[in-house]
Amino acid sequence: MMNISFPDGAVRSYEKGTTALDIAKSISEGLARKVLVASVNNKVVDATLPIEEDAEIKFLTWDSEEGKNTFWHSTAHLMAEAIEAIFPGVKFWVGPALEKGFYYDMDLGDRKITEEDLLAIEKKMVELAKQNNAFIRKPISKNEAIEYFTSKGDEYKLDLLGNLADGNITLYTQGAFTDLCRGPHLPQTGFIKALKLTNIAGAYWKGDEKNKMLTRLYGVSFPAQKELDEYLLMLEEAKKRDHRKLGKELGIYTTNDDIGQGLILWMPNGTVIIEELEKLAKETENAAGYKRVVTPHIAKESLYLTSGHLPYYADSMFPPMEMDGEKYYLKAMNCPHHHKIFDAEPKSYRDMPYRIAEYGTCYRYEQSGELFGLMRVRCLHMNDAHIYCTKEQFMQEFKAVNDMYVKYFKIFGIDKYVMRLSLHDPEKLGQKYVNEPALWLETEALVRNVLIETGVPFVEVKGEGAFYGPKIDVQIWSAIGREFTLATNQVDFAQPRSFNLSFTNKDNEPEIPLIIHRAPLGTHERFIGFLLEHYAGKFPVWIAPLQVKVLPISDKFLDYALDVMQQLRNAGVRVEIDDRQEKIGRKIRDTELQRVPYMLVVGEKEMNEQQVSVRRQGKGDLGSVTLLEFIEKIKEEIQERKSGE
Repeated sequence: MMNISFPDGAVRSYEKGTTALDIAKSISEGLARKVLVASVNNKVVDATLPIEEDAEIKFLTWDSEEGKNTFWHSTAHLMAEAIEAIFPGVKFWVGPALEKGFYYDMDLGDRKITEEDLLAIEKKMVELAKQNNAFIRKPISKNEAIEYFTSKGDEYKLDLLGNLADGNITLYTQGAFTDLCRGPHLPQTGFIKALKLTNIAGAYWKGDEKNKMLTRLYGVSFPAQKELDEYLLMLEEAKKRDHRKLGKELGIYTTNDDIGQGLILWMPNGTVIIEELEKLAKETENAAGYKRVVTPHIAKESLYLTSGHLPYYADSMFPPMEMDGEKYYLKAMNCPHHHKIFDAEPKSYRDMPYRIAEYGTCYRYEQSGELFGLMRVRCLHMNDAHIYCTKEQFMQEFKAVNDMYVKYFKIFGIDKYVMRLSLHDPEKLGQKYVNEPALWLETEALVRNVLIETGVPFVEVKGEGAFYGPKIDVQIWSAIGREFTLATNQVDFAQPRSFNLSFTNKDNEPEIPLIIHRAPLGTHERFIGFLLEHYAGKFPVWIAPLQVKVLPISDKFLDYALDVMQQLRNAGVRVEIDDRQEKIGRKIRDTELQRVPYMLVVGEKEMNEQQVSVRRQGKGDLGSVTLLEFIEKIKEEIQERKSGE
């Protein structure tokens, strides 16, 4: 017999070899119908895997992240089975679960998947799901696996096997499909009740543009049709809010092949948004005691060797330029430059904390297949700053940064957010992380304590810290519930030592500072991309590229309209006039499509009474007021950065 411990503290005895699914059935059939996968001694495994020893168990359902990941990964295998039935001879690379859904990369030879094929694959997947085939796990030796995939002529799986250790290799089979996979999977395909294939794309094998282009097929699935319907409605709304579509329609940004992939050209409207964001950041940082600095776009190789970025980050940096026998790199991060500024003049404890900020331009070599509108680019403008402080000051400084995030969330109407505390992986010290185990634990505890004491919602994630210390990734959700990584807040105990940074403490002795890396507004690129979706292009007045449009009913009132425009400009309002010889209804419709917050209609009555007829984007006619009244109202709305909703 073996003892099984449950999350509520209860302990029950079962025969050795009993599965998590059997244990769930012993509690209730209703529970068993919900169990997708199980956590056994903190390891996520198949719910059908026999348990052979005392264990702590947790049943994972659709409501858990692990349950969703298993559901989607299993659906990827179901999709592969359907594709193999329709396209015999297809070869598969990898098919992981995503944040929402799944994909599979495949080599179809000379064949291509059409829209008609998508419908056929979906139909076949539904048919196979209804067969309720079990996902069967089979441990296999490396030699047996090599022999199996050699017989199938599958170079992709053979390549994967080259990196796997003998004794840790498993195959999974459902129905007629078998694949190399570590699992876990659903008990049966019948759990999959609703599915949709969403996109076809190309993807280089292993993400290397020198390799063959594979076909990538995306999809999503749910345990109920209602959830799929809701998701598809959200997708439709997301398409309307796609920052790439809105960015073009509203003249925010453009790209050009002669400039290069991932290099954004900001149009006048986009530049207005950039300037408003910088103004907000500078006001906030000035009030918090930051000093502004400016650093070059390039630096010598030695700087990035000292910082440690080159050994860990070289693949994400542009190749070096050689001049005068020296190698120079485009700046991929601002921190080494800021460390040199800190070190340029002696510091004492009276100078601490020392806070310096810069909207720094950085360059990162993202793979061409990973570039995506404003979200993944090669040139980015970062709301960066570094705080050099003592250990005693750390908690207050870190809390102040978190408070700054919360202030920004309120301004932009971000209601849902979470701080993701990214920790190191002890098994990768010296490889992915600086080999200072004691400092890692100490610094992670400092950050954790700040988050607990300030009451900020957070989760912990192992193995995603920066190479030099733990970090917080700020996860935010847009108005339609899509998750974005906004920015980062990092603690650094390694680079102060690498750069020999120090200050003189109260005992007149040198002391090494802690460094906080922070970027509350992230980059212009990513944050403006988020705002376009969040607001659906309908920006609050203070940040809108064009705040007011004056619409004269006819040319007879053009002089008055020009006077209205000039008075608004004198008051600091961004305003234009629609002087086309069009009917007023057409002017209003066109201005609505341009998502201008305010329209001022002027005709004979307005001219005679020195008034304007006010229309608000999405709200219609608000009535007539004097021009001076409107100016006072909009100035207040701009100065207080009101949401307008």
